[in-house]
Amino acid sequence: MLLVTRRLATGLLLVPFGGMRFAGAAPVATAQVTFVLVNDIYQMADQAMADGRRRGGFARLAAVVKAERAKAAAAGGQVIFAHGGDTLSPSLMSGIDQGAHIITLTNLIPPDIFAPGNHEFDFGKATFLERMGDAKFARYAANLRGADGAPLPDFKDRSIVTVGGVRIGLTGAAYDDSVRASDPGDLKFVSSVATVTEQAAALRREGADFVVAVAHVTREEGYEIYRARAADLVLTGHTHDLFIDFDGRTAMVESSYDAHYVTAIDVAITVDETNGKRHTTWWPQFRVIDTATVTPDPEVAAVVAGFESVLDKNLDTPIGTTAVELDSTSAIVRSREAAIGNLVADAMRWSAQTEVAVTNGGSMRAGKIYPPGATLTRRDVLSELPFGNQLVTIDISGSALTAAIENGLSQLPNPSGRFPQVSGLSIEANPGRPPGQRVLSIKVGDAPLDPGKVYSVATNDFMARGGDDYTTLRDAQPVLPIADSPLLAYEVIDYIVSKGTIRTGVDGRIVLK
Repeated sequence: MLLVTRRLATGLLLVPFGGMRFAGAAPVATAQVTFVLVNDIYQMADQAMADGRRRGGFARLAAVVKAERAKAAAAGGQVIFAHGGDTLSPSLMSGIDQGAHIITLTNLIPPDIFAPGNHEFDFGKATFLERMGDAKFARYAANLRGADGAPLPDFKDRSIVTVGGVRIGLTGAAYDDSVRASDPGDLKFVSSVATVTEQAAALRREGADFVVAVAHVTREEGYEIYRARAADLVLTGHTHDLFIDFDGRTAMVESSYDAHYVTAIDVAITVDETNGKRHTTWWPQFRVIDTATVTPDPEVAAVVAGFESVLDKNLDTPIGTTAVELDSTSAIVRSREAAIGNLVADAMRWSAQTEVAVTNGGSMRAGKIYPPGATLTRRDVLSELPFGNQLVTIDISGSALTAAIENGLSQLPNPSGRFPQVSGLSIEANPGRPPGQRVLSIKVGDAPLDPGKVYSVATNDFMARGGDDYTTLRDAQPVLPIADSPLLAYEVIDYIVSKGTIRTGVDGRIVLK
């Protein structure tokens, strides 16, 4: 029973809470447990931030986890290290080894509970199972089953661990919309909310005094679990928020992304017993650890450096060739249909499996001409798409799509970064007409665009936020949160690898009359 109820905001470093014992009850068990949470960690190395400091990466995460474990051991407590999922992808190195290096690094600081996110399935079912088979840490996914309905090998639905006589129940749930967000094949997912509620209730029946759920869920799903009161502590991944919420009875936490910040929750638990019935009292302290303040663990840093050396060599490895000239000079990509614009847009539509793709010409920056027969490398793609944009999928009406194209053509005859490079569309326009009235016709595939129909569209996160005045895209709800969407450059790399040779040049997608 807790005496204080507070809402916590992002960035809060330490908030203590007091508790009270049941009158006349004798304590039968006490425990001090620190839960350490990481989620959505893709980048193996730390990164330079806007404030000039370096944060994140596995070496700094390892330093935090090792320090917390050592501190708890010295004080007679225990650490439970939780991983909220999303790590095998996306990253440039993952594009090379399908996340094998991530498993190697995670095995160096094995979580006590790991729940898969949607990005665990980005390379398909077989790779997911292979990577999980190589894992030396505990995997939980009570809502995930094989095609035959059976639990996956070495995955748990729930367990109870005992610390100082206190029975702590653990359960986990994978991201339940992974079929739409990734590529899990015939694996089966059921509701994370319903599953966590059921598993938590089962843990209570089995004698758990305190229940922890680790789940890769949307913020809305997280709050459904939170409000259900089934679990005492809900540790989440997916939204990339630095987030703490506590209402006096249930706590919910998320730890940003890429281990820029790691959240530690110190929980003191007391169990009293009256008339044969156990009653639990607990109170938390929340610590947000800025990894810019820790020294990277040297053992893990050395392993990261080895992988970075491999990555550097692979950046100049050929990924394909082009049979047509690709011209990314500013005057071309910002004023007319360009072969390299078609390449990028085709890759977006291929990856997102949408009807249409639209990207802004200003996102292509190398200013280079690749002649027919040129070899393309990963470094070329990263040079062309240097902003780290993410590939976002949205559903919008035909009228909104038309308005977006009108915006893209509105600055002609002057070149502009908003000029649209497209896939799945055939556009006829007259730049001599007033802005907003320049489109003469649009086809989606072979059919005229229907203003009232809803179309699936792949775009980049800059445009999805309304950048370059693409306001009609801003109003659409992304299929995945923007922060959790795949990196555009990596999808273009995968597309080039899949094609081998790029043969699509300028083919009349945008005709200016």
